[in-house]
Amino acid sequence: MSEKPVQLEIGSVFKKQTKGNYYFRYQINGQRKCISLKTSIKKDAVVKAKDMIPILKATTTEVISAHVKHARDLIGKHKKLRLVDAWDIYSKHPEKSTPSTVAEVLGYQASYKEFVNYIDDNDKMIHEITEGIAWEYSEHLRSLNISVDTHNRKIGRIRKIFEVLEGYRDGKNPFAVKSVRRKTREEQANKVRRLSFTHEQEQHLLQVLEDDKYKVMYKPEIRVIYHIGMFTGQRFKDCVLLKWSNVDINKKRIWVMQFKTGKEVSIPIAPKLLTVLKDAQEWKTDQYVCPNVAMRYNKVDKNGKNVGNNLVNIDALRVIKWIGLEPSVEVPGRKKKVTVYGFHSLRHSFVSHCAETGLPKAVVLSIIGANSEIIDKHYTHIGDEAQEKAIAAISDHFEDSTEDKITDGDKIRKALTYIERLPSKNCQIQDIEKILKG
Repeated sequence: MSEKPVQLEIGSVFKKQTKGNYYFRYQINGQRKCISLKTSIKKDAVVKAKDMIPILKATTTEVISAHVKHARDLIGKHKKLRLVDAWDIYSKHPEKSTPSTVAEVLGYQASYKEFVNYIDDNDKMIHEITEGIAWEYSEHLRSLNISVDTHNRKIGRIRKIFEVLEGYRDGKNPFAVKSVRRKTREEQANKVRRLSFTHEQEQHLLQVLEDDKYKVMYKPEIRVIYHIGMFTGQRFKDCVLLKWSNVDINKKRIWVMQFKTGKEVSIPIAPKLLTVLKDAQEWKTDQYVCPNVAMRYNKVDKNGKNVGNNLVNIDALRVIKWIGLEPSVEVPGRKKKVTVYGFHSLRHSFVSHCAETGLPKAVVLSIIGANSEIIDKHYTHIGDEAQEKAIAAISDHFEDSTEDKITDGDKIRKALTYIERLPSKNCQIQDIEKILKG
């Protein structure tokens, strides 16, 4: 529902779009007018509109002209704000971005600080940042050998900050122009895909988790987590933080409210998973199925940022290295290695195994939740088979005429002709067989 207009002595203040700027609508000399107040903050919009009311009350063309000029200057005149002071204003603004994690909030701050450090001018004002400067900074980011996604994420954060601080600048948002963003196809030649485990590799993972010579912190719980991931296809966080309240041993079913999507899925418990869950009941002293790993995963630093998730992920990667796989590979143009094998590979494996057995997509989606990329990746073999048949059918029409190749249709027609020419129906079966076999 649209916001109710604010009625003033003359005219009204309203929004055309929920997240857009406010407008001032009024009548002058019998004509209806509507102008943008160039702010998305209601109280600022009302103040600007009220400042224009004396103009509208003027009685002569000269006075109106003078007041209009003054009003235009008033609306176009931005408040001064230094670049180095802008974060404090943004962080307290009601329209700032509200990420779901502390890490992303800190990411906004870090991305903006990087930009401020690049400008390296304590007296630079927000309104002095032009599209040209934004483009130059974009080129600077390109030189850092970061991924396209990381580049665009940094630019997107700065764009949001400049959008919120529109009252301190004029014109377009300098970081809203397309030229400052990178295109996905720039990394097309170096695209590295997440790999799934084979059945043999998964079996090897379970074997090393049983072998006492391999050491990792809270190994019995890590073993349970790997079983959960392998037999449910759920994400790492969902497996680590699975609670006993969402496990019904008697009904052999697990319920997962996925952290990433908020979607709840219900999954039957596989026999092997049921065995390890029963074993885990021996240490059932906490709400979590794997209490020690969960506590470590939820560890935060002094700023409230989660740091434990990375520690537990390193433990999970250690298990993968035990079976001789290298989790990450180097990619040209990137500083950091790219992960190809990780705990998330179990999710890919789960979908891959389901596809191999011919399970419908809808059934798999009901278990793993919405993730069309993984589904499409592992269900392409169905389309491949159909494509191969189509190509084979087309190819039949282009066989070399010099080859003595007889099609199945030719064999059948030849056999029928032979039968029709027989003096009686007591045909020679051996002759027909010979014709059909070619």
